[in-house]
Amino acid sequence: MDEATPAPTPSDASVTVPLGTVFREWGRIGCIGFGGPPAHIALFRALVVEQRGWLDKDEFEAAIAACNLLPGPASTQLAIFCAYRVAGRRGALVGGLAFIVPAVICVLLLSLLFLASAPPLWIRGAGDGAGAAVAAVAAAAAWALLAPSWRKAHSVGRGREGRWLVYALVGALGAIFLGPYLVITLLACGIFELVWVMGLPLRDRLNAAGGPTIPALAIASVGMVAAGGGIGALVWEAFKVGALSYGGGFVIIPLMQHDAVTTYHWMSSAHFLNAVALGQITPGPVVATVAAVGYAAHGVVGGVIAAIVAFTPSFVAVMVGGPRFQQIRGSARAQAFLDGAGPAAIGAILGSAVPLAGALRHGWQIPVLACAAVALLLARRGVVQTLLAAGVVGTIVVLAGAPA
Repeated sequence: MDEATPAPTPSDASVTVPLGTVFREWGRIGCIGFGGPPAHIALFRALVVEQRGWLDKDEFEAAIAACNLLPGPASTQLAIFCAYRVAGRRGALVGGLAFIVPAVICVLLLSLLFLASAPPLWIRGAGDGAGAAVAAVAAAAAWALLAPSWRKAHSVGRGREGRWLVYALVGALGAIFLGPYLVITLLACGIFELVWVMGLPLRDRLNAAGGPTIPALAIASVGMVAAGGGIGALVWEAFKVGALSYGGGFVIIPLMQHDAVTTYHWMSSAHFLNAVALGQITPGPVVATVAAVGYAAHGVVGGVIAAIVAFTPSFVAVMVGGPRFQQIRGSARAQAFLDGAGPAAIGAILGSAVPLAGALRHGWQIPVLACAAVALLLARRGVVQTLLAAGVVGTIVVLAGAPA
């Protein structure tokens, strides 16, 4: 009987899907949701629209659009919103945690193996093999986002196309050269497009940019305070990942790489590649990768803290903004900001392939990277399948005597 209970509106707390049902179904998707955001969206559409009828098709599509306009992991926000929509704020908390926690646990358990100071030889080989394919995964992720974003810009006209190219180039260069300041680049591109689309004279545009610039500078100052390292630095890193990333889960990679490897020396380049691979081969949200970085920085406690900080903004965004998702979706200003930040994020994802490839240590990893690129970009193989195959190849090569 409880399975047929109609979905409530956010204001109707008296009619709700039982929390036990939310916990079970959202937890199931968190455990089987391999393949990143496209797979998660498909699984939630099948559950809440096609099988249970808790949401209608139009509302679900509107929720996807609204989540894509928000910073942070869009598929995680969609999971939280769907739970909020059918079971209120308590449902959002239960469903969101049920979706997220399996991924965090998997990443932390695998981190114990792959990020250990002296793992077994076959583990090192598997990590180096999968890590070699990570740059190809970044390129494939950017390519999947590039075409629809470009088509949208092309439909507007040459002026929009030109700005799109500039934003994408700025994002790519930011990922390659700016490291921890990439987040400011993404914000700047969004702000510039926002004030451009407003159609104001130059002086008014500069004045209008002042409002968004103030919080951007405040964010930058917080980052500088965190530069001293310690837990504060980890919290700042996780906050950037969870609250300031646009363009899908993979944009967190360029946000984290420089800080984790170069600035704070939490992990080696090889370990960072392993961490990215772990986030890709485990089910649930890709942002759970941050737990591996937290583990490298401060052990299991650090991994848990990083995960909590990274995912908290998604819960806040949905619980506070959920009733206003329709307005967010229809907001010209929000759309304009994303039209600038989105291409910059795509460029950043593509640009991240350069330092990721540069982190490879052994000659045998280069052909593994090349094969992974062919598998992902030409043969259209899945990310999980490609990374696992690369890991197997790495194990075989290392056990045969290659360096690890």
